[in-house]
Amino acid sequence: MAKNDYFVIVYRILTYLYACFMSGDQPLLEMFGPDALGINSGYWLNVMESISDEGYVKGIVPVQRLGAAAGIKLVNLKITQKGIEYLQGNSKMQKAADFLKSVKDIVPGF
Repeated sequence: MAKNDYFVIVYRILTYLYACFMSGDQPLLEMFGPDALGINSGYWLNVMESISDEGYVKGIVPVQRLGAAAGIKLVNLKITQKGIEYLQGNSKMQKAADFLKSVKDIVPGF
């Protein structure tokens, strides 16, 4: 696995959102955005749309822009029960966790 692997990115985002969910804090984009994760904004957008489409998070609203690529707006973003279950029970998420433990880089910004 690499730091920019899809499952590593998803694990980091969901882990951060779960930490925010448990603490009652609002997620900060600078903690899980493309810069924090070391990926380009197009890849980040695809990942965010994917985890929303799968039902792992809620609060991602597609935005159409004239003359530009579509984007997203984050409105009260939070992890869902399905996202928590995926984070804790999926074998790919466990592999990502094991990889990140070896590089000590699980939660963005921490």
